[in-house]
Amino acid sequence: MSGSLRILALVLGAVVAGAFGDASVAQEQHFHPKGNMPSRFTIEAQEQQRRILPLADKQDFQEAKRGFIASPPYRKIMNDKGDVAWNIDNWNFLLNGKDFDSIHPSLQRQALLNMEYGLFEVVPGIYQVRGFDLANVSFIRGNTGWIVIDPLTVKETSRAALKFINERLGERPVVAVIISHSHGDHFGGIRGVVDDAALAAGKVQILAPKGFINEAISENLYAGNAMTRRKSYTYGDVLSQSPYGHVDSSIGKGVASGDVGILPPTRSIELPIEELTIDGVRMVFQNTPGTEAPAEMNTWFPDLKAFWAAENIVAGQHNVLTLRGAPVRDALAWSQYINDALYRFGDQAEVMFASHSWPRWGKARIGEVMRGQRDMYANLNNQVLHLANSGVTINQIHNVYEPPKSLLQQWYDRGYHGSYLHNSRAVIQRYLGFWDLNPATLVPLSPEDSAPLYVEMMGGAAKVMAKGRELYDQGKYRHATEIINKLVYAEPGNQDAKNLLADTFEQMGYQFESPSLRNSFLSGAKELRDGVIAVKAAKAGSPDFVRGTTTELFLNYLGVQMDSRKADGMKFKINISTPDNGERFVVEMSNATLTTIAGYQAADADLTITIDRRELEDVMIGTAKLADKVSAGRARMEGNPAVLAQLGSTMVKFDNWFEVLPGTKKETGTSPRPGILQDDATYYEGP
Repeated sequence: MSGSLRILALVLGAVVAGAFGDASVAQEQHFHPKGNMPSRFTIEAQEQQRRILPLADKQDFQEAKRGFIASPPYRKIMNDKGDVAWNIDNWNFLLNGKDFDSIHPSLQRQALLNMEYGLFEVVPGIYQVRGFDLANVSFIRGNTGWIVIDPLTVKETSRAALKFINERLGERPVVAVIISHSHGDHFGGIRGVVDDAALAAGKVQILAPKGFINEAISENLYAGNAMTRRKSYTYGDVLSQSPYGHVDSSIGKGVASGDVGILPPTRSIELPIEELTIDGVRMVFQNTPGTEAPAEMNTWFPDLKAFWAAENIVAGQHNVLTLRGAPVRDALAWSQYINDALYRFGDQAEVMFASHSWPRWGKARIGEVMRGQRDMYANLNNQVLHLANSGVTINQIHNVYEPPKSLLQQWYDRGYHGSYLHNSRAVIQRYLGFWDLNPATLVPLSPEDSAPLYVEMMGGAAKVMAKGRELYDQGKYRHATEIINKLVYAEPGNQDAKNLLADTFEQMGYQFESPSLRNSFLSGAKELRDGVIAVKAAKAGSPDFVRGTTTELFLNYLGVQMDSRKADGMKFKINISTPDNGERFVVEMSNATLTTIAGYQAADADLTITIDRRELEDVMIGTAKLADKVSAGRARMEGNPAVLAQLGSTMVKFDNWFEVLPGTKKETGTSPRPGILQDDATYYEGP
């Protein structure tokens, strides 16, 4: 259909919906009263993509459906309180066979592939439950029970998956859980598959890569509040599921809500290559640190000829820098670990399966996908550095770098979770940092300070708005964003400017292939229109996370949580000793900065606290106060307890929903907090 005919069809569709109330047409109405339909420029861009994309290639659809056994009779998964933890029907609009001009055609294809829901056989003895959460949960049949790989994000979905496979294939106990890496959608649901009594009796093993607990906890702790907020944009938490809102999360539909837990591994995989047999199943682990996660491992099942690629190989490009925030990943190392797996296991493997997407069968197909992903990350690293060495900067690279055409013709090398646009900038950030070497950008004014000057020099708000509308009407959305963004920073209360900026964000979001980019722009548009509105998410402030947090990590976090502006002039030392595990610490306040050192006690401490670690955990969780522990004889304090009150006076409770865009929240900032861990902390972690 031509662009003009498609626009006419949209108009007629709206008229028909108004006259007859047709449900199928009404379903396509925008979820927001200020929302817009795709412009003619967006429609033309989508039609161009339909002409050039290899949409005739249906192999992924065949692979995604292969081995299907059954779907459960329900589409919603409920929690113990009767609330919805997961609902695959939220995205049913994708199943009506319509091409949406508000969705990039490549993204719509990926979103449809991620709608598979139910139990699948990978090969006899290996099964997956897909569509219950962001990730897949895999089950390996052992001699006596199930070996579970990556038990999803929350206990509600993992519990449902275990119950369903037992109903379909026969009741079996869980004898082991393999956690492939340190992201929450792969371990958070462990309480749904592990029985505490069986674990205490040694009947369940938990295996994870070297450094798992430290990486899983620390990445959630130090910058966790900011990551939670950033995740609300990149995962589209604030959006409705709609052709005009959230359609996919690249590697799954979305993140389930519910109870997130973590348990320490009973065995850590320490060596680069390590072999182990559990319940009759031989496994060869390949540690791949610093790839998709700081602690991650692939697994080879030699007797089943099956290669588990963890999250190192998925159906598309992954994040070199996840937009929710994390240290930049090493694209070259990622490529090299895939290459090692290719040469070590590729010529033996008859199936490759992973924690997301769908399996690949046959040596030729497996080798093709592994080489394609290897080359994608290697080219991203090497060609970006080639351009950087030629003078291209971090602020230019996304407009200059072009991946080889052969990569873009392979669906598994398209930019979904990670985009070539932001990953190219990430490579420069990793090697060279944020600065583009122009002194004018080294110590710039904050945007709210520079924006009024720009608006003044452009002739005032009315002229900026007029030019912005002109650019919008010409389909020059990036150009319009440049100037309207200045006006919004200069005049945060100018709702007309915020509405126009939202309109430009919206059309850009429609056109992006990557859900990470789409969600970010559409989330920004919604908050510009509505202001900041908090939404419910999975919780991470659970006792499991507190128990998994080392005392040193916790004390280091206090240095983040304190506002040094409130500590001016304070000076004290606190000794902390936990006799049950033999740990000792000195916490020192000096120069309005809190530091911690392990393994020492200060001779001149102002206060010494002696408390067993298991008792300290109650205080960290918030179920008890330190003073109560002292009164009960379960802790001792010697010295001046007033320094604790001083320390407490510097602590703040971070706002989970701080303002991102100007003028979208009436009250911002932080407030004093009495406790240690936030009860309302939302769980941010995704890949």
